[in-house]
Amino acid sequence: MPDDEGHPAVGEIELGPVLTALADPLRRRVVRVLAAEPDGTARTCSSFALPVSKATVTHHFRILREAGLVRQVSRGNSRMASLRRTDLERRFPGLLAIVAAEPEE
Repeated sequence: MPDDEGHPAVGEIELGPVLTALADPLRRRVVRVLAAEPDGTARTCSSFALPVSKATVTHHFRILREAGLVRQVSRGNSRMASLRRTDLERRFPGLLAIVAAEPEE
């Protein structure tokens, strides 16, 4: 059962929602950028400079969070997102390496 913030437990991260989340190029870009950062790096959602409205950015990060790809925590008036690297490697070994290796569009 997801926690109060909508993060699924490690055992609840399923391949279908992960692949659906990664099907969008902007969400893949977020994961690719976070995968290139040191483990545990947290960034504000706005720091990714996605070329969409604030509401759409919120939507994209909700999809990433609910799929189990990122963990978000509130910090003041913004939310910080970090990649759930260890959890994802445990559930789907090698998946992040594939996403990280994709050339940028």
